[in-house]
Amino acid sequence: MTEELKPPLRTLIVDDEPLAIERMQVLCAEIDALSVIGTASDGAAALCLAAKLVPDLVLLDMTMPGRDGLAVAGDLARLESPPAVIFVTAYEDFAVEAFDLEAVDYVLKPVAVERLERAVARALSRRGASQDGGGRWLEEFWVPHRSELLRIEASLVERIDAERDYVRLHVGENGSEARSYLLLQTIAGLEARLDPERFIRIHRSTILRRDCIRGLRHEGLGVWSAELENGETLRIGRTYLRKVKSMAGR
Repeated sequence: MTEELKPPLRTLIVDDEPLAIERMQVLCAEIDALSVIGTASDGAAALCLAAKLVPDLVLLDMTMPGRDGLAVAGDLARLESPPAVIFVTAYEDFAVEAFDLEAVDYVLKPVAVERLERAVARALSRRGASQDGGGRWLEEFWVPHRSELLRIEASLVERIDAERDYVRLHVGENGSEARSYLLLQTIAGLEARLDPERFIRIHRSTILRRDCIRGLRHEGLGVWSAELENGETLRIGRTYLRKVKSMAGR
């Protein structure tokens, strides 16, 4: 039995540069999963078209006169049927804000068709998860690193530490090369978007991936610690102790 073909993503292109719109139309024509249904050159026109055409996907420029891409994305999210948003921009400085708006991807200009295809694949994946009733929890992070933006799968993050107004994501501490990345996000806000079946907060400044916890140890006087697979021991905050101990049925 052949797999049922899914309809292409009905796509709206938004950019204040006519040449940029033309180039994006050419790129979209090379991707079978996209069907361009309209273009707009400013935020107001984009919102008007989105309300009328109800696109599945908006390819959205970041810097435009009037309402910029971030403001437009926020308004799109409040529509009855909000589209997925892929930011397409020449500026890398807004990745954190795009992450907060749950953008599918953040593509830097000049855009290669291969890069756009990867972004579209994520939009398709998110649409499938939404139709299946999933997609509630955060599945990936976009983090600034040197002169690029890196996509980090949530399933690869082993520990998250609060550092003032930032969080530090730790990856690869249980075998592969250890790396860490800073992200402008509060730990409380991040906790609310992480799957509680996969992650657990053990301290006001620490979230752990559950399968990285090897065991719990009583230090005496009501103090408990979490023993990690990499041999490290982290103290459990009293506020979070009951939830952590419930992992072991205690």
